[in-house]
Amino acid sequence: MDTRGAAPTRRSLLALGAGAALAAACTPAGGTASAAPAGGSASAAQGSAAPAKDGEEISGQLRDLERTHAARLGVFAHNVATGATVRHRADERFPICSVFKPLAVAAVLRDLDRDGAFLARRIRYTESDLATHSPITGTAEHLAGGMTVEELCDAAIRHSDNTAANLLLRELGGPTAITRFCRSIGDPATRLDRWETELNSAEPWRVEDTTTPRAIAGTYTRLCLRDGLEPQDRKRLTGWLLKNTTSGEQFRKGLPKDWSVADKTGSGKYGTGNDVGIAWTADRSPIVLAVLTTKNDPAAKADYPLIAKTAAALAKALT
Repeated sequence: MDTRGAAPTRRSLLALGAGAALAAACTPAGGTASAAPAGGSASAAQGSAAPAKDGEEISGQLRDLERTHAARLGVFAHNVATGATVRHRADERFPICSVFKPLAVAAVLRDLDRDGAFLARRIRYTESDLATHSPITGTAEHLAGGMTVEELCDAAIRHSDNTAANLLLRELGGPTAITRFCRSIGDPATRLDRWETELNSAEPWRVEDTTTPRAIAGTYTRLCLRDGLEPQDRKRLTGWLLKNTTSGEQFRKGLPKDWSVADKTGSGKYGTGNDVGIAWTADRSPIVLAVLTTKNDPAAKADYPLIAKTAAALAKALT
């Protein structure tokens, strides 16, 4: 793997004061969520989120993107090294869709696996278990022989395989296990209530199967950069996210080509399109990004250009 893509060590993050800055940035604030206003960055050193440079400019860009794409856009983005933060509708709820899959994998790693024994367990299933979009679990080879839990984790994250995700949820005790897992690591908002693919219905009024940009960004931060998982499990989860195959037209299109990206996408009805993860700049500074989008039309498709344009604007604002 290219060394630029290697996740920084926990020691290096602490040296940057990342723990304090991230905790402050991910703490919900009162009032309407918006891009942080322009100003100095001294607050990052004091344990609070610093504003992004040209804060009014990025705020206007995000509003323009919403208008141009006829969408509701939720953003939480945080430069761990500088403390610079962008928020837009950061505490509004959006459908979570497949962004939950790394959380399911993390719950398996933390709560079920012991020294790799559970990951090596072989899970067998039948054609009747298959959900729509199961490119890995749906092959004849895997239907015949089953898959290990580790293989299911890989398929769920890297290929967004829905059957793999459901099989992991079954081992965890059902969708609400994800809600409990999130609460256990300090996420007060993210919840999962249904299985794939019903959870992608994404009705604008639905509270079930939703998250907020701030909450999901904080959860990915805890899992990939902080101590939400043991070091070996954090490395394994981040490795799968770095090899994600589904964001070529989203984060990986909008962010600079010399950045490394560990992310997970999701999509559903009402034009729902999400991308959440960690990006490492060319100098290996980590930036946490959560971009959640939805529209009013139930038949609308996920708007990948909107996500890519948002990522590009955030990269410029935070570096």
